[in-house]
Amino acid sequence: MTQYVAAIDQGTTSTRCMIFDHSGRVVAVDQKEHEQIFPKAGWVEHDPKEVWQNTRQVAAGALAKADLSTSDIAAVGITNQRETALVWDRNTGEPVYNAIVWQDTRTDKIVQELGALGGGQERYRQKVGLPLATYFSGPKVRWILDNVEGARDRAEAGDLLFGNMDTWVLWNMTGGTNGGVHVTDPTNASRTMLMDLDTLQWDSSIAEDMGIPMSMLPEIRSSSEVYGQVRERGALAGVPIAGILGDQQAATFGQACLSPGEAKNTYGTGNFMLLNTGTEKVMSENGLLTTVCYKIGEAAPVYALEGSIAVTGSLVQWLRDNLGMIGSAAEIEEHARSVEDNGGAYFVPAFSGLFAPYWRSDARGAIVGLTRFVNKGHLARAVLEATAFQTREVLDAMNADSGVDLTALKVDGGMVVNELLMQFQADILGVPVIRPVVAETTALGAAYAAGLAVGFWKSEDEIRENWAQDKQWEPQMDESRRTSEYANWKKAVTKTFDWVED
Repeated sequence: MTQYVAAIDQGTTSTRCMIFDHSGRVVAVDQKEHEQIFPKAGWVEHDPKEVWQNTRQVAAGALAKADLSTSDIAAVGITNQRETALVWDRNTGEPVYNAIVWQDTRTDKIVQELGALGGGQERYRQKVGLPLATYFSGPKVRWILDNVEGARDRAEAGDLLFGNMDTWVLWNMTGGTNGGVHVTDPTNASRTMLMDLDTLQWDSSIAEDMGIPMSMLPEIRSSSEVYGQVRERGALAGVPIAGILGDQQAATFGQACLSPGEAKNTYGTGNFMLLNTGTEKVMSENGLLTTVCYKIGEAAPVYALEGSIAVTGSLVQWLRDNLGMIGSAAEIEEHARSVEDNGGAYFVPAFSGLFAPYWRSDARGAIVGLTRFVNKGHLARAVLEATAFQTREVLDAMNADSGVDLTALKVDGGMVVNELLMQFQADILGVPVIRPVVAETTALGAAYAAGLAVGFWKSEDEIRENWAQDKQWEPQMDESRRTSEYANWKKAVTKTFDWVED
């Protein structure tokens, strides 16, 4: 009898394979980083072929570390960085251009042109739940078709395929040019700006606006069903691929936020807070996104409100790689603990504009409040606090949209090992912050979706039973200081506006 489920977690900075047992505990993990390509200011790309090669390597690596064979794995799920778009040739399997990453801002002019057709930033929101922004996949596909020589002609001839990273990984895992399955799920499709939230189908009128042939688009299937089997060569051969969830929806599922009103916040390259709103889609009036949370098999889709923050963990990475202030991400907590507070310094990391709740592509990063007193420790603390302040802004918007104040926040992702950050997060929110035993819930959510499809887990109740708390942080900051710190942060944010004029 198969004892385990695997998940491919194709993230912004790395790809990994994780293997879980029936209790949702990690049995093995193998991980490999890929290159971050920055051709111009505001442009961010990944090499799709490198990502696919890494996917194959980590799948084999995880099996080897656990000393397991393919026959031990009941199913494999896929989770992925959303909104990162690529286009490839269905006949050769070759990408026509690098994957354009979700953080990339090159499509700003395309977004403005679409808004000028009528409705501005709100042009498609009622259908797709999203504002017009550089964040989403659709305009990225338009850019590739407009700027890669011959791409539009090949697309209109039916030779090119589009997908977010889930679709690219699935297509290759199931055979590529030899019968590869061209499929996505509603959580990823809802991040393209091309899917109708009510029908869960592509909207041909929006695709026409963006100049994207419908033949390029993958079939939209549920988040939990068997799409195909892993191709015969390589690790996991013959294992059914049975779950797809965009990374933040996967983390929500892995955190067992399966009832309306339950929310989680993932601390990764960026931060993403999702509030389960059940089978009702709630349209935001406060700068949040309306998105599909998950769709399990034939069941009705479940929706969510989402607050997306572009730069959190990647700010620590920037401090390490671009400035050389720290040797590893873990060092930042040590430096931040060397001081009592931020020394009056605030760091607004609007490297690719500001996402929720502002949606300002004209913003750029700023450090404000500097004096001669500020040292390395203060800057380290300001970097961590930026994550917590941005999360507070999203939580305020979520409370306003839902009409329900959250009483606690479940957290996950790589940054939650930073206990100073978690305490400050509880302090600035004024509610408890709860970390689960399995902090990397993104891969776990994809594993759950795949396992449900093949009967490895019988119901969502088993997923709820698997969730276990590791640690809880209670607010310790007094209300007057909380109010003052947050007011200073809000003032700092205004200093980043209107920086990019063209």
